[in-house]
Amino acid sequence: MLVGLGLGPGDPELLTLRAVRLLKEADAVFVPGEMARRLVAPYRTAEVLEFPMTADETLIRCSIEANADRIATAAREGMVVFALLGDPNFFSTFSRLAEVLQERHPQISCTTEPGVSAITACCAAAGIAFSGGFIVTDGSPVTAQVLLKVRRPREAVARLRAEGYRSFVLLERIFMDEMRIHAEDAIPDESDYFSILVARR
Repeated sequence: MLVGLGLGPGDPELLTLRAVRLLKEADAVFVPGEMARRLVAPYRTAEVLEFPMTADETLIRCSIEANADRIATAAREGMVVFALLGDPNFFSTFSRLAEVLQERHPQISCTTEPGVSAITACCAAAGIAFSGGFIVTDGSPVTAQVLLKVRRPREAVARLRAEGYRSFVLLERIFMDEMRIHAEDAIPDESDYFSILVARR
């Protein structure tokens, strides 16, 4: 099993308790660079994997394949952590790595564990607060929406479907007691105040 573990924005004091526990419990820990290695060093020795900073997609793909094969060797036998700064599910090295790992080693399951989000951290550092909707992008076309506090999710799905969105997941009370994740065919009429609807094109 491979776990993509968010280490937060870079401050050692912003590692979550869960991150520290997983680092200690893992059978092996890999990181994508020296900054991540330093963050995990108080808890584990990590193997640094090289990911070239280049626009050459062939070189990037070769590197990711080699790293996926290296990780697979350890992940077949136990729980392996790939720990990185930022968010493992947003524009990340881990997302591409997990995709290639699933292609080459489909028997190995992949999951992610969140850290302190870079989006949350940047707002805290800059003293910025939002009370309306906003877009987070790396400059590529917007292909998803994340709606918070969705009390009438089926109505929201109908509206988003008319805007061209085709895939939906509703999450209620995430990482709390009674967490519920509803697939598209089981989205209820009403949902908890602590709810998030993810819509993708």
